[in-house]
Amino acid sequence: MNKQRLLERFLQYVKINTTAIEDSGNYPSSPGQLEIGKLLVEQMIAMGITDAQQDQWGIVYGTVKGNVEGAPVIAFNSHVDTSPETTGNLVNPHVIEDFDGKDIILSGDPSQIITVDDCPELAGAAGKTIITTDGKTLLGGDDKAGVAIIMELANDLLENPDIPHGDIRIFFTCDEEIGHGVDHVDIEAINATVCYNFDGGGQGDIDEETFSADMAIITFTGVNTHPAYGKDKMVNASRAAGHFLANLPADLSPERTEGRDGFLHPYTLEGGVAQATVKVLIRDFDTQQLGKHADILQTTAAKVEECCPGTKVEIEIIEQYRNMADGLVNEPRAVQYAVEAHERLGYNYKRTIVRGGTDGSRLTELGLPTPNLSSGQHNIHSPLEWACLDEMVAAVEVGKELAKRWAE
Repeated sequence: MNKQRLLERFLQYVKINTTAIEDSGNYPSSPGQLEIGKLLVEQMIAMGITDAQQDQWGIVYGTVKGNVEGAPVIAFNSHVDTSPETTGNLVNPHVIEDFDGKDIILSGDPSQIITVDDCPELAGAAGKTIITTDGKTLLGGDDKAGVAIIMELANDLLENPDIPHGDIRIFFTCDEEIGHGVDHVDIEAINATVCYNFDGGGQGDIDEETFSADMAIITFTGVNTHPAYGKDKMVNASRAAGHFLANLPADLSPERTEGRDGFLHPYTLEGGVAQATVKVLIRDFDTQQLGKHADILQTTAAKVEECCPGTKVEIEIIEQYRNMADGLVNEPRAVQYAVEAHERLGYNYKRTIVRGGTDGSRLTELGLPTPNLSSGQHNIHSPLEWACLDEMVAAVEVGKELAKRWAE
């Protein structure tokens, strides 16, 4: 494969501002996602993918035609948007070759330092090529590393027709970072037996479980009056929301949970006297537990109505995604072949769980089994983000082994 071309792809992609915008009212939520999608289609056509296209939703599709008759169709996926937690505008990537494995002071903001103490995997990148930000923006390795990996994988397969494989579907989604990556994906058109999502950290992770996820929107309705005359009349919705948050179980929070523990995470509080709203993330690896966590919210809401007379509390539960393990059991080859691909290459690997979700969670739920694989990302969603080119190269090799394994 062409390591330099892979790097050049990645550097080109991260310079396009594709920050997802919550509550934009548009899909995709930012124009840069359409821009990068148009570029990807042009590049796919140039390398020989004749059916490359960008649909009305900005999602990019294409097929690397197979050379093994009757082989199952497989797919590879990543997302083009980046997190709204840190700006992706005017990204200035820095390439460090033969990295020394020590702390990095970022050039654009010397107060931003990637340290080995905070990021132990930095030391493991000694001697490799890494890419950092300048400290003013995120890098966008999540998930433009995945985009670059899949594009180079496709290019490599087309340049080496002796590598046996069936038809390979490629698709790039939008707005994954704000929970809408799979909203408009055409599963029937992809028509694949399995998919692999390159959207994981480091190297060698095979993510086979994610959280199951719901979101609760809790609305507190009170009565607003002039505070000078509020006695026995005012019902303060903000105060009621405060009571609600104070009475949620502290041991069921992200601050006190790890591993396979679930949690309730209030992440938005807004409003005033007449009305206030709290949004709560509900997470657990056991899908059945989501209902029990929601019951805790209902019980807490009832207590608030008792201690804050006149307050009305309403809870809306919105389903988000489900643990990919629930669907992967229906196609055990999806994970097993990923394991075999690493073993054939002599790579270390870990079968892992994700305290979060990916496009693979929803794709699996919709009937397309989709484990998540490493793509060289580190310190994502942060100005301290960095990516490792050598790990991205390894991901391309894993993709090629998967293509060959499914064609056997």
